[in-house]
This record gives sequence, C-alpha cells and structure tokens, in this order.
Amino acid sequence: MNSGLLLQILSVLALSIVCTTHSTKVFNVHHYGAVADNKTDNTKAFMKAWIGACKWRGKSRVLIPRGLYYLGSVVFRGPCNGPKEFVIKGVLRAPTEPGLFFIDHWITFQNINRLKIYGRGTLDGQGAAAWPYNDCGTGSCKPLPVSLRLDFINDSDISNIKSINSKNFHFNVFSCYRLNFNRVTISAPQDSPNTDGIHVGSSGDITIDRADIATGDDCISIGPSSQGIRISNIFCGPGHGISVGSMGKSETEEGVRGVTVVNCTFRETLNGVQIKTWPDSKAAGGFASDFIYDNIDMKNVENPIFINQQYCPSNLCNHEGSSKIQVSNITFRNIWGTCTKRDAVKLVCSKSNPCHDIALENINIIGPGGLSSSSCSNVNGTSQGRQTPPSCLN
Repeated sequence: MNSGLLLQILSVLALSIVCTTHSTKVFNVHHYGAVADNKTDNTKAFMKAWIGACKWRGKSRVLIPRGLYYLGSVVFRGPCNGPKEFVIKGVLRAPTEPGLFFIDHWITFQNINRLKIYGRGTLDGQGAAAWPYNDCGTGSCKPLPVSLRLDFINDSDISNIKSINSKNFHFNVFSCYRLNFNRVTISAPQDSPNTDGIHVGSSGDITIDRADIATGDDCISIGPSSQGIRISNIFCGPGHGISVGSMGKSETEEGVRGVTVVNCTFRETLNGVQIKTWPDSKAAGGFASDFIYDNIDMKNVENPIFINQQYCPSNLCNHEGSSKIQVSNITFRNIWGTCTKRDAVKLVCSKSNPCHDIALENINIIGPGGLSSSSCSNVNGTSQGRQTPPSCLN
C-alpha cells in the first residue's frame, strides 16, 4: 500500500472518530413505548429513555416530541456518562387523582452534571385538583408535588420551558451550583396557594434571567444557605414579589449572602422586593447580607420595598419575639413606580439584631392620591438622591 493511500485511510478514520465523539445520541421516548394521547401513563417509557441516555458514554438527548403526555411522579437520577439534554417539545400533564399526588415531587432530576432542559414545551401540573388540599393555616398539611425539582444539579441550564398550574412550587432548586435559568415562563392563578415560581435553597452561583412569572405566591424566593444569586430581567405579576426568606424559623439554618436583583418589573403584586424573617427567639441565628436591588419598576404594588422581620403568616408565631437573623449591607437603588398603599418603604427590623448598612438611593414611588410615606424601626442606614417618599433613614 502506497503512503498516499494509507494517509487517506487514516484521515477518514480520524474524521469518523471526531464525528462520533461530537455527535449526540437521541433517545426518543416514542421508541420506548410513550404515547401522546393524554391518558396513557408514560412514566415507565420516559424512565427507560432516561436510563439509556444517562448510561450512554458521551452526549445524549432524551426527546419528547409534540403531543400531550400523561406522566406520573418520576425521578431521573444520575450520575450520568457525559453531558445530557432533556428536550421537551410536547405538553406533560400531571395526575389529578388525590391518591397519586400526595408526594413532594412530580418530576425530579438528581445528581447530574452538565444537564440541559429545554424545548419550548410545557409542564402542566393540573394544580386545581390539589389546591383545595393546600390549607396549611394550622401549621401542618399534606405534601403536594413541586412540578420540577432539581437536586444536586451542577453546571446546567434550564431554558425555554413553560410551567403552568403547579400544585405546589413550580421549580425547586436544592443544593445546586452554577445553574442557569433563561427564558422560562411560569403561570398560575393569583389565588393559587403556595405556587412559588422558582424557589432556591442551599445553592450557589444561580442565575435567573428573562423570566415571565405570574403566580399565587412569590415569583422568586430564596431560602437559607444560598449565595451568589443573580436575578435579572424578570416580569413578576401577579404574585408576591421577589423574596429572600422566609428565614429564622429553623434551629439549624445558615444565612443568605450575595443576592443581586436588577432590571425587573413588578405589576400588581403583593410585594416588590422583600426580606422576611420569623420573630422566633428560639431559632438559630443567621444572616441576610450583601444584597443589591437596582433599576426596578413597580406598578400598583402593595409593599414595594419591604424588610419584614416580623413575618408571621397565619399567626403561627409569638409576635412579641425578636428575630435572630442579622440583616445588613442592603442597597435599594433606582426604584420607581406606584403603590396601592401609602407606606411605600417599610423597614421593620429586629429589636435584638437591628438592621445596619441599609441604603436607599434614588427612590421615587407614588402612593394613592399622589402621596406616599416610609417607616423604619430598628434600622441604621443612609439615603441619597431623590427620596419619594421622604426617607425614614438618617
């Protein structure tokens, strides 16, 4: 064999190896028995497709084509061999039978690195069947499923997905790092209980960008043991705003540090930007520090700027107690719009752990009749630039 022919053969083999290495193996759920008829239980078929994709050495993709798929509670577990994609083009619908939804999850991904979930599909939690059971006013209630749980997911992306009518939270992020949300749409009725849009807890380096959220509870909530949370270009409303907390109820919780909320719009929400902690003197101490809220538009918001260290829903606490959470180094900057009550700025801090290094910069929020006010208790800070309402800080 001459050297020229040998070189050509080796080149073809090398190109074949490169193409194989970089190609993506597709696992179509239809090939595993999934049926898009809105009645067949597709749980086993989806799981078989996931197991195959997870075991595949290299890039692989689970594909859910267009159509209506009934899907029971399922956990997609890792670790997997290489980066994985979960592409939802159809509509996934959750169970409506009470015997099938008294559980804390609908769809869960666990222990996976380099995961992408996308496809412009929809998660339909069919929450109306469960909301009557979501009565926690007594302090105890049955578990209801989060539509999409992400547990121990790292270096991953969630994009171009819609979640509607969740029975509980729409998305729950736990112990995840370097996770990005981009262009997600979340929708549930204004009176749907406990339907937080995206809840983040015990996680770090999380980015949420360009989300449209209308729901019955917090649009975004950030729980204890979280840091490096970047939120931008969010449209929130209706809902309860963007909240850090609640905090200070548990005996073993850590703080929240490094939250940035920028370029966001709130329309007819209960709250705008809020920090909420329980007045429980028996709980463990913690902290909420190093937050920046900047360039935020409010329209007809009841509580636009709110530090609430007397958070006590359903009177499940001692109102005479004092929160042990230390709130510090919080900046509210370039926030404007209208509120439905006169108290546009409320900084209600702990008696035993007063807030400090709180800054109000260029605030312009108008209340009913063109009037608005601010109120402060147990807080030290500064104000500068325009202040409407007049600042209650020295």
